[in-house]
Amino acid sequence: MTVNLKDLQKNVNALCAEVGEFIYTEGSNFDRARIEQKTGFNNLVSYVDKEAEKRIVKVLHNILPQAGFITEEGTVEQSKHNEYNWIIDPLDGTTNFLHGLPIYAISIGLSRADKVVLGAVYHVVRKECFHAIEGDDAYCNDSIIRVSAVPTLNESLLATGFPYYHFDKGEVYLDIIKQFLEHTHGIRRLGSAAIDLAYVACGRLEGFFEYSLNPWDVAAGTLIVQQAGGKVSDFKGGDNFVFGGELCAANGTMHGEMLQVIKSNWY
Repeated sequence: MTVNLKDLQKNVNALCAEVGEFIYTEGSNFDRARIEQKTGFNNLVSYVDKEAEKRIVKVLHNILPQAGFITEEGTVEQSKHNEYNWIIDPLDGTTNFLHGLPIYAISIGLSRADKVVLGAVYHVVRKECFHAIEGDDAYCNDSIIRVSAVPTLNESLLATGFPYYHFDKGEVYLDIIKQFLEHTHGIRRLGSAAIDLAYVACGRLEGFFEYSLNPWDVAAGTLIVQQAGGKVSDFKGGDNFVFGGELCAANGTMHGEMLQVIKSNWY
């Protein structure tokens, strides 16, 4: 099956803006009584997440009926067996959204045989659409973006996140964070892996690392980083970073230095 990624990219970007407006409007009058607890401590969801996902799925199904879906909220039958699959987080940074912290995004990726070929991360509050397709440049809205040129860890600003489960690795992870804190300009915890990756792609951050991630958290953002000139790997340095639950993303010159610190502690 041949798919025109350029045409899909335009449709996905427009969809992000439309659903982003819905999320932003709902955030202004959010009813906290309608917060739900998913599996795991502090793993929250709201009616906004679910409704946003339904709207996204409906449009994407219409523009590419053959594709399956891998979504966070499970509002549609899940499939990894299609040639193409949409990988969707309708509201990445739900906890931020629920507290009125303006750092949350829509993340939409399209995979072909488990390789991501299209990605869009829409920062709802800033109305910034970071997007890329395989074989092309990465963009923020209409402007081409590139990863930063900062060459060393000592000059870098990093981001990370903390998992809702797999706490048995917590102490080792804190050791990695401590080592990075001692050799960088600092570490930020923004609360949205999709935005973390988008910010690596446009040079606002030099690197991002995290474990216990889901495919919908990172599918879109990892492609955008790569198309912006950055490198992405799992903690072993391999390419199982979308479905493998852990990743290290950075500009091209610094990725190896970050990975060395992670691998020396993690394994």
